[in-house]
Amino acid sequence: MNATTGSGKDKGKDGGRRVRRRTLLIGGLATAAGAGLVAREDLSRAWWRVPGVEKPRVEGAVDYPGARWTAASEANYRRADRPDDYPVELVVVHITQCEYRTAVKVFKDPGHQAAAHYIVDRDGHVTQMIRELDVAYHAGNRDYNERSVGIEHVGFVDRPQDFTAAMYEGSARLTAGICERHGIPVDRKHVIGHHEVPGADHTDPGPHWDWDRYMKLVRGALKNRA
Repeated sequence: MNATTGSGKDKGKDGGRRVRRRTLLIGGLATAAGAGLVAREDLSRAWWRVPGVEKPRVEGAVDYPGARWTAASEANYRRADRPDDYPVELVVVHITQCEYRTAVKVFKDPGHQAAAHYIVDRDGHVTQMIRELDVAYHAGNRDYNERSVGIEHVGFVDRPQDFTAAMYEGSARLTAGICERHGIPVDRKHVIGHHEVPGADHTDPGPHWDWDRYMKLVRGALKNRA
C-alpha cells in the first residue's frame, strides 16, 4: 500500500529539526574569514548553508519543469534544505490506491500527516506537492524519508491496466530528472518500491509494476537529457 490510503504516518515522526549539515557553522566561517582562509565569494555562496537559514524559495516554484504545483499541507512534510541537511540518494515508487483527486485531497489534509513529493497521473501529467528541498512523510521510515524523493502513481496495485504507457514514460522522465539533479545512480538499489523500505507494511507498487520496463525508460530519459 501507500502513503495515501494506508497507515502512511511517518513512523519516525519529527519531534524537532535535527541539524546534520555538512557545512561550516557561522562561528567557523567567521573565524576562517578572519584568518583569510575562506574567500569572500565563498562566504557569499555559503551563507544559506548555516543552521536556521533556508535556501531562497519562490512560492509555487517546481523542481521538475512541466509539473503543475499544488501545495500539500505543511503537516504532511518537514521543511528542510536538502541536500545540505540530508543527501538525496533514493527515489521511492508508490501507488495511490485511489484516484487523482482523492490523492491530492488527502495530501492537503493536515490530519493525514503523510504525503509524497509528486503524483503522476495515468496520462503522464506530473503534479508536485512538496519541494525536493523538504522531507515528505511518505516512506514510513524517517531515515528513508530524509534521503528520498517520493513519487505516487495514480492507480491500484491489482489493476495492471492502470499502469499506462503515458504513466511509465512521464514518471521515467521525472525520475531521470531527480537522479540527474541529485547524482543518484539509476539502478534498483537507488530507485525502489515502497515495499522495499525497511519496516514498511506496504505492498506497492505491487506485482504488476514492470520494473524492467520502467528502469529502461528512466535510463533512456536520462540519456536524452545529456
